Formats: sequence, C-alpha cells, structure tokens
Amino acid sequence: MRILSPAISQLARLRMGRIEYFMQYPVQVQQQVFQNLISAAQYTEFGKQYGFSDIYKIEEFKQRVPIHNYDTLKPYIQRLMEGQQNILWNTPIKWFAKSSGTTADKSKFIPVSVESLDECHYRAGRDVLSLYYNNFPDSRLLTGKALVIGGSHQVNKLDAESDSYFGDLSAVMLQNMPFYGNMMRTPDLSIALMDEWEEKIERMANVVIHENVTSIAGVPTWTLVLIKRIFEITGKDNLADVWPNLELYMHGGVSFTPYREQFKKLIRKPDMYYQETYNASEGFFAAQDIVGQEGLLLFLNHGIFYEFMPMEEYGKESPQTLQLQDVEMGKNYALIISTNGGLWRYLVGDTIQFTSLAPYRVRVSGRTKSFINAFGEELIVENSDIAIAKACEVTGAVMNDYTAAPIYFSDNEAGGHEWLLDFDKAPENINQFIDILDTTLKAINSDYEAKRHKDMALRRPVVHVLPKGTFTEWLKSKGKLGGQHKVPRLNNERQHVEEILKFTGITGKI
Repeated sequence: MRILSPAISQLARLRMGRIEYFMQYPVQVQQQVFQNLISAAQYTEFGKQYGFSDIYKIEEFKQRVPIHNYDTLKPYIQRLMEGQQNILWNTPIKWFAKSSGTTADKSKFIPVSVESLDECHYRAGRDVLSLYYNNFPDSRLLTGKALVIGGSHQVNKLDAESDSYFGDLSAVMLQNMPFYGNMMRTPDLSIALMDEWEEKIERMANVVIHENVTSIAGVPTWTLVLIKRIFEITGKDNLADVWPNLELYMHGGVSFTPYREQFKKLIRKPDMYYQETYNASEGFFAAQDIVGQEGLLLFLNHGIFYEFMPMEEYGKESPQTLQLQDVEMGKNYALIISTNGGLWRYLVGDTIQFTSLAPYRVRVSGRTKSFINAFGEELIVENSDIAIAKACEVTGAVMNDYTAAPIYFSDNEAGGHEWLLDFDKAPENINQFIDILDTTLKAINSDYEAKRHKDMALRRPVVHVLPKGTFTEWLKSKGKLGGQHKVPRLNNERQHVEEILKFTGITGKI
C-alpha cells in the first residue's frame, strides 16, 4: 500500500493536464466525443436504424434520433440481456447495473460496456483524486484506505445459461476493478457486496475501526448509520478520534445540504474536507474541482455526449435541446446523454443548473419527476433542501430524511403540501419548524410565495412527524433496503405518502 500510494498520487496529479484541456476547449472536446460515439456505433442495429453512418453533424443526429427513456430503450436492452450483441454498442455487453433510484417496483438494467467502465467510471474516479490533489498537493490521502459504503446487491448471473451478470453499479465496478483498487479500499468484497444491510453495517463497523481510514465515500444516510454504530462500539463521539488521518468525505446521490451540520458535529476536525460527486448507473458526470466552492466540474471527455433540455420543453412531443455553447446560468435543464455504453439521447431524469460557463460547472437541482407543481408553485428539491436545512439550523433539529406531496383542493379547503418528516433529533417546537420551512420556501421561490398569499391556493404545510427510522423500515418492508433505493423527497403523486402513513398507522397531522 505505501509502495503504491506515491506512484498513484503522482499519476493523479499528471491527469490534471487532460482535465485542463477539456476545461479550456469544451465545445471541441464534446464534438470529438460525439464523432467517436457515432463512428463506433454506426454498424450496430441501433446505428443502422437511425443511419449513423451518414450523420456528420449534431443537428442531424438530433433530427433523426428521438429522445429515449428507459422504457423506450428497454426492448433493445432486453435482447442484450438475452445474450444478443451489437444492438446498442459495438463491443460485447456482459454487465448490467441494476438501478431503481426510486421506490418504484420496477428495476432498470443499465448496460455497462468495457468502455463505459474504463473511460467513464474509472477515469472519473481518477479525476476526482486528481482534482482533490490539485486542491491539496500535500495530502496524504493515499497513505490510508478509502471506506466505500456501497454495493447493495451481489453480482448475479442473469440466468443459468448466460454469460451476463448484474448488480448495482458499485458492485459491478468492484468486480471489475484492477487489483490495486481493491488494495486501497475497505472493507473487503465479502462484506462490501452483502445484500442484507443491517448485518452489513454491523460487520463493516467491526472491521473498519481497525483500519487507517483516510477517506469515506457513500450516500449520507447510510454513512450516518455506520458512524453511529462505530461510536457505539468504540465509545467515541468524534470520528476523528477513531481515524486521526481521516481527511475527506466524498458524497453524492442526494443533496448534502440537510446533512452538512450533522457531519460537522460527528467529525470535529479542522482539516476535514467534503467533495461532492455526481455519478449514476448511466455515467459519472461531474465532481467538485474546487473543494468548498459550489458547482461540479462537468466531465467532458469521458465517453458521454451531453444535451440540455430547457424545462419548458419537457413533455413536448419534439422537445428542443441545447449544446454547451447555448446554455445559460441558473436555468433548469433536463440532462440528456449519449454514452459509450449504448444509451442514445437518454433522459437521465435529473435536472441541473449551470453555476459557471467557463469552465462548465453544474449543480443538481432535482429530478424531472421529483418536484411538486400541482398548483403552479414549481417547487424543486433544491428549494426544499434549503428550507429544511434552515428550519433545522434555527430549531436545533437533525433531519434523517423527508418527503412531500400535494394535497389537492377539496370542497372547503385550499390545496397544500403534505410533509412526512423523519428526524434523528426532533425540534422542541414543531410549529416553529413548520413556520421557518414555510417562510424560507416563500423567500426563495416566488411562485410558491404567490400561491401561499392569504392561503388562497396553498395553505400552511401539513406535517406528520414520523417515528425515527420510519423510511428505513418502510423500504425494508418493500425489500428495497440499500444505497440504490431512496424515498423521493418531492413527488407530484401521493401514492408513496399514503403508503408510508398506512405503514406507520399515523393519522394525526400538524
């Protein structure tokens, strides 16, 4: 480990030259990525169907190929899963990343090519290290181990006769990772790939407390569960006392805003840094290049061609999309990708905003389906995260997670939003919490403020305080306990709210 770390850290620093090149020439780099993708896939079934061999311009590509989601690509993917090849991509597809990302019953199986592993996911992982070392040249990050909290599904064969496999993305990556990658991480695969999360957390906690952990990577919710179990085992209340050399937490998947203060209390260390990443089963898209500054550097030479759909185009029969040179800062766009894994004009489901145009930096503002706009209020997850964080800060509450959905008009009441709050530490005065939540939403969302005027269209938020750990127990009851499964924070549909309330037996509201 100590022999490898200086060489790897030097390689991480050398990679900065490539990163700086796509930062300086973003449009040209994306044009080259586009040409490479079209050329590679021109003789696939999909490429022949849409005439890739005589597409030379991006506009031709957009005119010929419709925007796809998982359901429209599923017939192609199903055939890949049955062993057919050269359907969406020109090299064999033997791995599939099983993903849900929501509490829906359906699972998605995202094709993972050798190219998407090597040129996207692994390259992006190296780039995250490069960006970190660029910020902190004297870092000793690689003298210890990375605690990786992920891999909630064992890798499984698709069927007995097949040479194809599936698992969640982290499991697929772990199975294909070079030997030196596994040497630098903890725990070992026998624990990392366990399906049963309660036993997994227990075994993980008992193993990793004996390691020299210098970094942690994982979604905040499961990371907090692990930290608290480590405190119970060790008797400590500061993670820096367990791992004195800990210096970095890499997070992604959900907004860190509601969790930031909680982590600062659990890791009391002046030189502790937090680096946000934006990766998914479909690709590794961006990461913070300046630690501590908002905005994630968009990775432009990782085998992904990007398009950006203005949200006013979302839902149209032939929506228009933009390229990098046409986007504006602060505007919501749905992310569209074409990848070296065979996803073509694929609607990821996330909405992003640009925080910088030189270089191109983004932030995830929500999901195309994770919002509430039942009354024209256009409430997005970014709004709710900020408001929840403010209410927690003022009242001293600590939030585990939350969800909200609309309450539609009745004969004698205006519409509203129904919030289910799962606190680690509940506020002493829940009405004060609700007032701050409501006031903050008014302050940052003018559409919400207008609809709340005199309770005409929207009444005061309706709130249910759930027993601690309710979301975890509900997901467990559905067989969806694990890092890939999340309760949607905002949803225009009410089904999940009604299911959770029925599960808990709660009828009272505030």
